[in-house]
Amino acid sequence: MTKRLAAQGRGFLAAIVAVGIAGASQGQEIPVNEKTLPNGMKLLMVERSGEPRISGGWVAHVGSSNEKPGMTGIAHLFEHMMFKGTPTLGTKNAVKDREIMEQQERLRDEIRLEESKLRAALRRGDVTDITSPESKSPRHRELEAQFKKLIDAQREVLVKNEFDRVYTTAGASGMNAFTSEDMTAYFITVPANKLELWMWMESERLLRPVFREFYAERDVVFEERRMRTESTPIGKFAEQFNALFWDAHPYHWPVIGWPSDIPAISKKQADEFYALYYQPQNLTLILVGDFKASQAVPMAERYFGRIPRGSQPPPEVTTLEIPSLGEKRYYAEAETNPQVDILWRTVGFGHKDSYPLEVVQQLLLGRTGRLHKGLVLGSQVSTDVSAQQDSRKWAGAFNISAEVKDGHTTDEVEKAIEKELDRLKTEDVPADELQKVKNNFAAAEYRKLSANTPILFLNTGKLFGETLRYRDRLQDVLGLGDVRSLSPSLDERTAKDPEGTLWSKNADACCDFRKTIPLARALEPFSGQVTGRKRFQTRERADMQPVEYSGGRYRFNPLWQWDLHQLEAFTERNNLPRHPLVEDGYPSIGCMPCTRRVQAGEDYRAGRWSGMDKDECGIHLTDGGGI
Repeated sequence: MTKRLAAQGRGFLAAIVAVGIAGASQGQEIPVNEKTLPNGMKLLMVERSGEPRISGGWVAHVGSSNEKPGMTGIAHLFEHMMFKGTPTLGTKNAVKDREIMEQQERLRDEIRLEESKLRAALRRGDVTDITSPESKSPRHRELEAQFKKLIDAQREVLVKNEFDRVYTTAGASGMNAFTSEDMTAYFITVPANKLELWMWMESERLLRPVFREFYAERDVVFEERRMRTESTPIGKFAEQFNALFWDAHPYHWPVIGWPSDIPAISKKQADEFYALYYQPQNLTLILVGDFKASQAVPMAERYFGRIPRGSQPPPEVTTLEIPSLGEKRYYAEAETNPQVDILWRTVGFGHKDSYPLEVVQQLLLGRTGRLHKGLVLGSQVSTDVSAQQDSRKWAGAFNISAEVKDGHTTDEVEKAIEKELDRLKTEDVPADELQKVKNNFAAAEYRKLSANTPILFLNTGKLFGETLRYRDRLQDVLGLGDVRSLSPSLDERTAKDPEGTLWSKNADACCDFRKTIPLARALEPFSGQVTGRKRFQTRERADMQPVEYSGGRYRFNPLWQWDLHQLEAFTERNNLPRHPLVEDGYPSIGCMPCTRRVQAGEDYRAGRWSGMDKDECGIHLTDGGGI
């Protein structure tokens, strides 16, 4: 089917930002205690008593926009490398570990010479694919075989995931990280009496990081790119559309990096990148929870103050986006419903126009927003619409996206979008509509500040890219503050599914290590869990009770008697966003390899584990009875 994406350089958004926000309610004031350590590192603290825990994190002010051509993806690679440990965490023998890494680097220098020859052969037309084993010389293959032996030797002295294990043994949870165009962040929640452990662990990996398994982790990132971008219905098209939209700015390339850059990054380049961008004066520590700043500051000075101040300030991004001289259009065909995306260049975070643009987003967004009323309920040319003002550090973009309804065209959808924007540009926004938007802003911010029951999200490593984006959208729309992503460890993936094909050989075993085991591990500190399970979904759930006792904890199933119609009505009544793949024939969505489209007349879960004698993954089964 045709997927059309239109990047437009029209100027009418400049008029729309005149939407007034005067008279807005006073925002929630957060007492932030700010301190700058002697080495330039910033510390932000918010004391919140009531729960005996502390959420601690730190931000490196570096993202993909700080990269250079040829090294794209290196900022995201560090998101992985910062968990590899220190001389005392992650290894049984630090001396031997270091010796093996030095040998690896000498071999990589020789391998890079062979890779350079391959690129030259590609330019001459002697080879067509430099990643193919057949294109490599005998010397190249020999060097790679020697390198693999060194990897195996290093694994003998590694203590896998020790960094994570120290934390979880101490009762910590939710350890994760993310990379964006402008920052890389690392965070975890620890018991209130483990603040000093957090100070030591985090300062140690900044002061004495060891980037062991560098090249193996680089391959993991390349596989992540393949799964999230190249193997999803629209991932590669969205990537190309973004590259078309930005002309000069580093936002032009993807956060995860170009496929030819990731395998070319060397450890030497990584060391230089770390030394430049992970200096103390480019880092901000954040603490929120049950502690006293008067005790936290001396502790931070003791541990983080050990890290010497950098000698060379990290450079700013100086490349500015050039003015758009014309409208750009991008047409592509993908295995998905027709869709129209329109982007406009706007302003970055903190710009005075970014705030009214966020109001514009809320006026257009959601089931009560103008786009849904106009395109889905009114002209009925679209099945799903969205709007977003994306204010990044250096620049911004406004995006309107709409899925085309069967029987209609992309041209009709584009004209319907223009009609709604013309209304917004030429007509005053009614006071009650504007007040609704302000109320929504206030409610969303309040939800972020309130204490949250942790929400567990199973990231199996085999999900659709659309599922991950849907998770992020729900987190934003609902103001969810403690969403914990659960995944199998690298040890488990290496031991149980090294080729990533276990799903095709033993689906039960694949579900067990990708879902059941990570969930059981995450539930260990809790005495109960709340689920969204419903009786009608599978035969195994037919006897489900509202309260069960299983695995040593209570399981609450408040939706146990709901049917599909009730679920649909609740979604509609509460203006909840739907998974983007639902309208594309996926009414029930699991992992990508084991989910297919549902045909007309089939049960809505017919696409799950199709052709297998299986309709449960294991996390919903119980070893106990109802209460």
